[in-house]
Amino acid sequence: MAAVLAGGDGAVLSYRSAAVLWGIRDTARSLTDVTVPRHRGGRPRIQYHQAVLPPDEIGRERGIPVTTPARTLLDLAEVISADKRERAINEAEVRRLTSPLPLDALVARHPNRRGTNAIRRILEANRLGETITRSELENGFLALIDANKLPRPRMNEPLGPYEPDAHWPHERLVVELDSYSIHTTRRAFENDRRRDRELQAAGYRVIRITWRQLENEPARIAAELSALLATPRTPPPRSARRAPRRPRRRRATRSAAP
Repeated sequence: MAAVLAGGDGAVLSYRSAAVLWGIRDTARSLTDVTVPRHRGGRPRIQYHQAVLPPDEIGRERGIPVTTPARTLLDLAEVISADKRERAINEAEVRRLTSPLPLDALVARHPNRRGTNAIRRILEANRLGETITRSELENGFLALIDANKLPRPRMNEPLGPYEPDAHWPHERLVVELDSYSIHTTRRAFENDRRRDRELQAAGYRVIRITWRQLENEPARIAAELSALLATPRTPPPRSARRAPRRPRRRRATRSAAP
């Protein structure tokens, strides 16, 4: 808010700083990005961007004037790489962030902005929200999937009462990505194992991959996933879903004494 006030009338938080405020990105930098309608002299730790923004490209979050999520994504497209651009769009989708002017309409309004062609390709390919991720671990997992030309799984989609990190419905394969910071409590540990058992009882194969394994053993993980995906599973027959009953033992009868 201090940086916006320093920009004067019409100033709004924008670019990377706006993305952090909206929760689209989780990394800030030492400079605060502020868009102003007129040129401003330099100030310590503030980077000014000059643009006259229409009302439908300005919002307010936590009381701070800021570019709308759609405008923020358009600005980000100029300053971040392609993979980070798609991740930012997907993060906005999973957070259900809306804008008075949708992203596709904003791209049409500003066709000559840097990065708009990349955004347009994502929209035209209907990839928005298709690979929603919730952590850097999931981003790394998807990068491994793409690098090894494996079919992309469904990410964070409901599967019965659960929402696995990744799963392939036809192959009945579930992958859970374990982060040390998330899975270190006793309750989380117990809940994870209960969920694994129930999914396996329903005919799914469940494997767990950690960040360390993803970093140190990518070729091995890719080979194992490839083998698992090559052997699709069908749901087990109803008769096999219940454990067979153990035969009841007959009590031995004592013969009467003579």
